[in-house]
Amino acid sequence: MRIPRLKAAVILFLFCAAILPGRAQTADTNQPPSWLSRPISLADALNLALRQNGSILRGKSDLEAQYGVVVQTRAVAIPKLQVAGNYQATGETEQFPFPNPPPAQDQTWNANIQVVQAIYQGGQINSALRTAKLTKDQALLQYQTVIADSLLLVRIAYYDVLSAAEQIVVEEASVKLLTQELDDQTRRYQAGTVPRFNVLRAEVELANERPKLIQARNTHRVAKNNLVNLLGYHVPPNVLEDVPVELTDKLDAELYKVELPVAIARAFESRSELGALRKQESLRKEGVTTAEGGYKPTVQLFGGYGGRNTTFNNDLGRVVQGAFGGAQLSWSIFDGLLTKGKVDQARALHEGSRVDVQNEMRSVELEVRTDYSNFIEASETLESQKKVQE
Repeated sequence: MRIPRLKAAVILFLFCAAILPGRAQTADTNQPPSWLSRPISLADALNLALRQNGSILRGKSDLEAQYGVVVQTRAVAIPKLQVAGNYQATGETEQFPFPNPPPAQDQTWNANIQVVQAIYQGGQINSALRTAKLTKDQALLQYQTVIADSLLLVRIAYYDVLSAAEQIVVEEASVKLLTQELDDQTRRYQAGTVPRFNVLRAEVELANERPKLIQARNTHRVAKNNLVNLLGYHVPPNVLEDVPVELTDKLDAELYKVELPVAIARAFESRSELGALRKQESLRKEGVTTAEGGYKPTVQLFGGYGGRNTTFNNDLGRVVQGAFGGAQLSWSIFDGLLTKGKVDQARALHEGSRVDVQNEMRSVELEVRTDYSNFIEASETLESQKKVQE
């Protein structure tokens, strides 16, 4: 009787082990995440975006990849350590045509280790070092651009949620007011003091206002979903329509003054995307220097230590070894116009990068002018609505 009971106990244990984790996981899934249970300020939203925003995380990966390019670019100026070896066996032998020749060898080997340092490559070494620095600076500026754009989107989304919430309050007040107006006109009509037309007009005005309230609530829901997405959160499956996120900041309009010439000059100086294009122009200029290096000779120094089997004995254990060193020069006198093609391409790319900088400057200026005009419009509209609010 003990064996069946033991089997039953094992089966019950396995059943519980299979079921309980699933139930625990379901219970955890149904629980709302911690970020839904606490209010979020604008500063909290910006900090969360810095840690979790998808664009910022991707920008960080791109920055690390560019650092790898920097290491590759500097490699041309760093000494190379090379190890080489060779073993050969052959069935062909040749007899020397003189008395007492050395034994014919059917196996040979050699091995060496050497350091090679390029000391001149037509200006390419110094250009590579400058290129590495420019690449690093450009990568940082591009990463700063990603961060700035992402945080700007978070700010806009945060204030969109606040604005949509205030719009709901406005529309609810309008619906409430028009409902009271309809009730008032209905009582007046029942008392015989106003015609039926007044009641119909109040009903139409109320019917026209309710869709605006519905639209305002939908805009609020969409704005919260957009904010949560920019913060890098995944909305739980059990949250169907309205994301229950609560914001703590208020929709205030602080006094802000700026002059257009100052704003344009500051944008030209501080916009990271413009700085990245300037670095790109410098990189293209270094590309011309690198391409023109193909017209010039290259000089390398080398030194090392090696060994091989002796030529005068078939014993592979008899080793001839020692240090060696020297210099080598190479100069491609004619390469089928390959270097000329590279130089022409590099110069064209450099000229194109200069055009890109000018185009971006015009785009930045246009953007600043447009935003400045919109800022004036918003300020004047806010001032004009103070009397309406009163």
